[in-house]
This record gives sequence, C-alpha cells and structure tokens, in this order.
Amino acid sequence: MKYSHRKLRLLMVWALILTALPLLGDGFIIIEPPRPIPPRPRPVVSFDPFPLAVKQHLVTVNISNQAAVTHIDQIFVNPTPNRLEGYYIFPIPAGATISKFSMFIDGKETEAELLDADKARKIYQDIVRRMIDPALLEYSGQGMLKVRIFPIEPGSEKRVKISYSEVLPKESGTVEYRYPLNTEKFSSRPLESLRIQVNIRSQQNIQNIYCPTHEVDIHRSGSGEAVVGYEANRVKPDRDFKLYFRQGEDPLGLSLMTYQSGKDEGFFMLSISPAFNPRPEVIDKDIAFVLDVSGSMAGQKLDQAKKALRFCIENLNRGDRFQIIRFSTQAEALFRELADADEGHRREAATFIDALRAIGGTNIEAALQLALENRPEPGRPYFVVFITDGKPTIGEIEEGALLEKIRGLNLHQTRIFTFGIGEEINTHLLDKLTEATHAFRSYISPTEDIEIKVSDFYTKVASPVLTGLQLDVSGAVRVNRLYPVQLPDLFQGGSLTVLGRYRNSGRAAIRLSGTVNQSPRNFEAKAVFAQDETRHDFIPALWASRAVGYMLDQIRLKGENEELKQEIIELARTYGIITPYTSYL
Repeated sequence: MKYSHRKLRLLMVWALILTALPLLGDGFIIIEPPRPIPPRPRPVVSFDPFPLAVKQHLVTVNISNQAAVTHIDQIFVNPTPNRLEGYYIFPIPAGATISKFSMFIDGKETEAELLDADKARKIYQDIVRRMIDPALLEYSGQGMLKVRIFPIEPGSEKRVKISYSEVLPKESGTVEYRYPLNTEKFSSRPLESLRIQVNIRSQQNIQNIYCPTHEVDIHRSGSGEAVVGYEANRVKPDRDFKLYFRQGEDPLGLSLMTYQSGKDEGFFMLSISPAFNPRPEVIDKDIAFVLDVSGSMAGQKLDQAKKALRFCIENLNRGDRFQIIRFSTQAEALFRELADADEGHRREAATFIDALRAIGGTNIEAALQLALENRPEPGRPYFVVFITDGKPTIGEIEEGALLEKIRGLNLHQTRIFTFGIGEEINTHLLDKLTEATHAFRSYISPTEDIEIKVSDFYTKVASPVLTGLQLDVSGAVRVNRLYPVQLPDLFQGGSLTVLGRYRNSGRAAIRLSGTVNQSPRNFEAKAVFAQDETRHDFIPALWASRAVGYMLDQIRLKGENEELKQEIIELARTYGIITPYTSYL
C-alpha cells in the first residue's frame, strides 16, 4: 500500500502519540500538517504537531465515598499565524463514563448531542465543507476519545469542557484518586493557569488525606468532608496528580448510594470491603515470578522490577517453593524445577537478579507458557507473579489472540497476578489477563515508593482469598440487573463495587457470603434504599456503562447480535454513553 507524504507523517505522529500516552490522560490537541504538502524534491519543512498553548486548565472533582465525577475546563490558544485543523485527544480512565462534552463557539457554550456514529460522521463532514465550527467526539478504541476541531483560527482560543464519572479503587480502606497531567508536556508553552479542587464526602470518617505528588491545601469541614486544593501558574506539569484518603472501617465496610426519581426503578451503587481477617496459619505455596527484561524495560523500570522481585523472594516462607523466569526474545527459567525457599536458593536468586540486563524483544507468550507448565500439587496453591510493562513484540502480539492462547495454556486455572511498571503500561492487556485468571494487578510509576507498593501487592498475593461470592438483598426491596454479573474473588484488603437497579424502597438486609480456606464466611449489614433520592445523579450513567461494557464483551466473544446492538444504542442515547455505535456531535 502506498501512502502520501501527508499520510505518512500523520501515521508517524499517531505512532508517537499512541506510544507516549500515559496510563490515563487529560486532553491535548494534535494538529494535522498543512495542506497541500509541497511535492518532492523540495525539502520537507519541519512540522510541529503540538503548536497550541494551554491558557487555562481547571479541574473540579466531586468524590462521594468511592464514586468520583471529574469536570475539566481547558482553553487552548493558537499562537501561530495559520488556520489549523486538529484532534483533541482524551485518553480516559479505564471504566470511566463520559457524562458531558461541550465546546465554546463565539463565546457561547454548545453541548454535544449523542448520535449514531455513522450519522455523526456524515454531519461533521458536511459541516467541515461549509466551514462551520464543529467537534466530533467518538470512541477510538480502549480508553481514548477523539474530537476533531476545525477551524482553529490564528490567535483564537478553543475552550473544551468534559465531565466523566468513575468508581475509584479502594485497598485496605484507602481510596485512590488519580488525575493525569502528564499530557500537558504537549503544550507548546507553560500552562498559564492550573487549578485542581477535590471535594470529598464520605459516609465513613475520613481518617487521613495524603497527596504524594503535589503541595496541596487541605480543609476539613467535618469528620466525613474535606476540600483539597492545588494551584499553580506558568508551569509545565511533569507528573500525575494523585490523592489518597483513608476511610474508617466497619466489619463489612459497606457504602450504599442510591438514585431514584419519580416512578421509575431506582439505581444503586454498593461498595463492600469486608475485613475477613484470615486465620494466621501459614499455608505453603508455590510461586513462579516472571520478569520482563526486554529492551522496553531498560533503565529505571528494570531497577524497580528488580527491587520488587527481591522483596518477594526475601518474604517467602520456609515451606514455600519458587521459580524465576526471565524473558525478552525468549524465556528462561532459573531452576530446573520449583526450588525450596531456603537460604541457598535465595542467594542464588539474588545473584541471578543482580545480573539481569534489559535487551531484546518482549515474548509474553513464551514466558507465560513456561510458567503455566508447572502442575499444581494437591493442597499447595500455585500462582504466577508477572512483572512487566505489558507490551508484546515477539510471538503472539495481538492482544485478543494472546489472551485466548493463555486461556488455552492455563489448564489448571492458575492465577496470574500482574505488577505493571512504568508510565507507559499496557493496562488493557494486563487488566484482561488478571480478570481472566481471577487475580488482581498493581501499577507503579517511576515516582512512587516501590517498597510500600510492592509490600501491599505481595501481602495480598500471599493472603487467603474470599471466593465463591454471593450477594443477597432481603426485605421489601427487589434488586435486578446487577453488574458485574459474576462477582470476582476478593483479596485481603480489597473492595467490591456492584451497580444495579431496584424496585420498592425502604430498609433491607445486605448479605455477602463466600469461602476462605474452604471455610464458609458470611457478612451482613442493614441499609436503606431511598425513594425520591436525586443527589447522586452520576449513578445511572455508571450503571449503564457497566451494562454496555458487559454487552460489548458478549459481542466480542460471540459475534455481533442485532438485539444486543440495539440495546447498547438505546442505553447510550438514554444515558449519554459513547460506544462504538454512538458519537457526540
């Protein structure tokens, strides 16, 4: 296939963007090359795809327990003498739901309308031909949205507003909020104004609030309320904004929020963090540590990976056995078979780890195939700890096919725990891998304290698991259409979030049951499913997003189904969700 010079340069720019995107991201604008492109053999003029400057970047976050709604207000300025056309790129957090998108045209805010994707694209193309100011926001793959903006006149401003909602992760009573600022490196000049305000409300006491990345002001207005602020001028942020707050705990760690308006069925969001406190007996286990030493792990990433692996080896119990598999272009095991965690084997492992160097490609398929060859023994749990940035370049590299191969290789349902390292982690692959094997993942950036992160990670890996979960709601309240459909296993310190619909209102008994070390465990608490409760208006969109995600997974697994497709489109239109079948215009 032959490409024009313009297409080749666009492909190169997109390759740069897609490899440079952080875990999540706020918006930035990439400008297309000017047209027409001078014919060869004239020298090619250097083209800057990021000529725009960010004049204002305002972020307001409202957190209720574990639910967060983030409002972004950005103003971009075209300092060049040229009329420009470009894309506003918005890599959203995994699982987040866009609830609003608008642009300012002639000083007036214009909200986007949700349309079928094909119809929106045709309208946009017609508008461009007539030189009117549009923007098309469409689903562009996992975790990324794209807004086409034209024209951007010389010296003019473009103001974009986006709001999204998400369920925040909670580990051992600590809730984490993350807002990525790393994409502001694409601004041609320092940001004139940057402001972040986080409003926290919790049904449980807020014990402490901590921001490890920025100097913030913290104002408390009660045991369950706080406002966190950050403000700076003339800056180019080089790290993401991270905020942690710890909630007081009760035996079930239950948090229930509802939304119900009129006679329609209500919506609820239920978060549960049971303290199942497993008995302190030591269970002998077998672990394969799989370490990525490919070229993409060079530098600080490999240093962090080595520290993580050393910590895990040092904290093995006497009755444990272990294996270390390093992989790049090929995979290689340290021992012939699982080795006892005695002093001799630990020293041998330490020497092996010290000698590791980053070089070659990334053959994830070969690495996990070698790790999954071990056959678990009765009474001895066997699992894999996979340390990587998750970017396959050798063997099977297509994510869907790679996941299918791993499912086929995993004959004994071995859990694969992933520890992602770096700013540019393939979170989509690692999330799917852990989900498919009923494990969990943890990610660490270069600026984080690895000892704390890996300690929490390994403590969860080594602790017993609450499995076979069942959720029951009794009383007059009737719940339905719960997501996730299949409740996942729950690890020590972890939390479970369920979204669903309900009929009838009033008090109800919520019961969570499961098994720990083959012993049944039950947790129960009382809660109220409210009537005419409209404060938590973000819950319907979160529920619809979970429902759409489930149906899209079914389509990916079983092929497109017209009935499912129409239900997705109906939910998308009703709740303003961007899907492969719908776009904002």
